Amino acid sequence: MSQQISLPAKLINGGIAGIVGVTCVFPIDLVKTRLQNQRPGQQVYKSMIDCLIKTVRSEGYFGMYRGAAVNLTLVTPEKAIKLAANDFFRHHLSKDGRGLTVFKEMLAGCAAGMCQVVITTPMEMLKIQLQDAGRLAAQQRKPGIIPPNRLATTNTVLSRSYNVIPSTSHRAISATQIARELLHTQGIQGLYKGLGATLLRDVPFSMIYFPLFANLNKLGKPSSEDAAPFYWSFISGCVAGSTAAVAVNPCDVVKTRLQSLNKGANEETYSGIIDCFSKIFRREGPSAFLKGAGCRALVIAPLFGIVQVMYFIGVGEFIMSQSPLKLISD
Repeated sequence: MSQQISLPAKLINGGIAGIVGVTCVFPIDLVKTRLQNQRPGQQVYKSMIDCLIKTVRSEGYFGMYRGAAVNLTLVTPEKAIKLAANDFFRHHLSKDGRGLTVFKEMLAGCAAGMCQVVITTPMEMLKIQLQDAGRLAAQQRKPGIIPPNRLATTNTVLSRSYNVIPSTSHRAISATQIARELLHTQGIQGLYKGLGATLLRDVPFSMIYFPLFANLNKLGKPSSEDAAPFYWSFISGCVAGSTAAVAVNPCDVVKTRLQSLNKGANEETYSGIIDCFSKIFRREGPSAFLKGAGCRALVIAPLFGIVQVMYFIGVGEFIMSQSPLKLISD
């Protein structure tokens, strides 16, 4: 019964943490997407800082938040599902309240990662279309590069989403319009393009993150019965999150490429995960799988640090008047 009572509070914790975290780090996530989609000889951005500067110059401050609305809308159920599912599976895998083995920690994380992709896949599918728009427009303006004219999907709505240059005949496309067009032309599977690659990224991520966080967090506990201080939970979340993010970055590169519906000049399309891995390795070398790894670590570290602080302080429980906020261990 206590598990059922605490579930809404855990959903609130995950939701608030996700919104706060995404708002803080979204510009770096946009940079990550654009760097991962660049091909050799067609680089528009030299580095993370260069990408941020050029984005602000060409698209304005709010250009760094293209696609943020869909993330802010869906990050609440995504983070809530991830954290609540991990707690649920940990609860059922533990015996008599004893701690879990590393294997069972990984098993619970694996199950949580599989649950969250129901929300993660369409969220990132829509976000990537909007995030990558500026890169393709910048590539089009760059001298010596042929304008992007080969589209994986040739409907007018998705094409217009890449027109970020001011024009009297075009308006910026929204995630809702892209989603509606995909549902109309491809059905529900259109929103779940790259599902396999998302699973390939998120399941190993959760298998690394949750056990690593749990063991790091134990180091900050005064005793086995006490909770770690909130600042230790934040540090543990940052370290575990950034480590897991870098470890699965090759899968994130593949997922980003597969979910990018529109392509720039001479940018190849991919028929699936294996084809994508093969073409990237053959044409760009193994270093291509580390594109955006630094950005991804900078995104995930504070995001999961904030998540764990909200989770362990008990903001959700406080909102539901179940308990006072807890900033230090008893």
